[in-house]
Amino acid sequence: MFVERIKTEGLAQLSYLIGDGSEAAVIDPRRDCEVYAQMARERGCRITHIFETHRNEDLVSGAPILAIMTGASVHHGPNAAGTVVYADTVCEGDQFAIGNLCLKVLETPGHTDDSLSFAIYDGSYGEGAVGVFTGDALFVGDVGRTDFYPERAREVAGKLYDSLQKIVALGDQTNLYPAHGAGSVCGNKMADRDFSTIGYERHNNPMLQFDRREAFVQAKLEEHHNQPPYFRVMERINLVGAAPASPLLTPRVLDMPSFDGVAGRAVLLDVRGISAFLGAHVPGSLALPVGMIAAFAGWYLDEHEELILIADSATQAEAAARNLTRIGYDHLLGYLNTAMPGWAAAGRPFRSVPVIDAQEVKTRIGNKRENWVLLDVRDRGEISEGIIKGAETIYVGKLPEQLDRLAKDRNYTVMCASGARATIAASVLLRAGFHNVDVFLGSMGAWRAAGGEVVEPS
Repeated sequence: MFVERIKTEGLAQLSYLIGDGSEAAVIDPRRDCEVYAQMARERGCRITHIFETHRNEDLVSGAPILAIMTGASVHHGPNAAGTVVYADTVCEGDQFAIGNLCLKVLETPGHTDDSLSFAIYDGSYGEGAVGVFTGDALFVGDVGRTDFYPERAREVAGKLYDSLQKIVALGDQTNLYPAHGAGSVCGNKMADRDFSTIGYERHNNPMLQFDRREAFVQAKLEEHHNQPPYFRVMERINLVGAAPASPLLTPRVLDMPSFDGVAGRAVLLDVRGISAFLGAHVPGSLALPVGMIAAFAGWYLDEHEELILIADSATQAEAAARNLTRIGYDHLLGYLNTAMPGWAAAGRPFRSVPVIDAQEVKTRIGNKRENWVLLDVRDRGEISEGIIKGAETIYVGKLPEQLDRLAKDRNYTVMCASGARATIAASVLLRAGFHNVDVFLGSMGAWRAAGGEVVEPS
């Protein structure tokens, strides 16, 4: 018997290849799913089943694609708010034999109505569950969010509590295999490791310490999560099934004449690091570093928009294309094949974004600088822990829809926890015609380190 974990960086998504003997199954495959077939071949296995723990909101499922590649059947839970056209419906108590491995279906709604967990048993050794694939119901250090049905918030939080009791009842010996790890938007406070057991979580996971259902429900009702618009797109795509991703994910190279021919109809996406963008960037480009694409592209990009990447290398462009493809952005026209010094040497215009430190922020506050705004783009949970006095707050993802709140003739210093999201926000402002923008580099971390005063938000 084997369990292989496949981690998708950026999305912090965890999928699994499991099997025994010559048969294997995949849990929650990603869209670029050749990796599972390759791993199975290396083990001398044939993939016979594909299981989905729930209809994902944050990535495109690879299940229908992998099914075509392998001939495997796909299995999904009931109550998916639509028909998952490429899958059979499985329910509580259904069982599947994969060699000596027995997989049993548990209905564990709460995060979503169609949520399933899959307990696995070793038919040749012992009686208790060896492991459980919990989807987004139970994580290492946290549990799933329950805000996808706001009109039924109390009901679904209670369902998750009941589902967690069912999972915990599998026993302390059970290995935990969640669908996401730390960094995912599907939970709040996951531990920064991908392994645990039910016993360890039962003793240490804060959300498993509630001995009353109502107390757990209330805690879930007080949580706040952001929902990017692309979540709705993912839900729709994952009912009907996505087309396969291109096997060649490195976008085509654009020299400057080629770039000029298509730039007018595309979004320019600068996927370099924030320091590179701040130092020099193509006017009108949106800063979205490779490692932040999964978390923030869905706030700014429409699924039908054509994209041009600005990258430091083919490797970086490929990584960006892969991250975009995994969340449904397929219309990549290419990437600009020149570094910014080359762009400038060709006489092309470029922009830079000034950066300031904590001392300069203190000076501006102390001098009550006129027509100046400190714009904090952290999320509501971070804001609740304190802000710099006088700062205005707009979450970075919601900035495009709230630009009308901001006067273009004012000076803006954008801040977050470190400066990364602030750089994205600065690029949004610049693209919208704001001219006087700089970034507080280091942001809240630097402010606290410098002894700056933090106050409660009004």
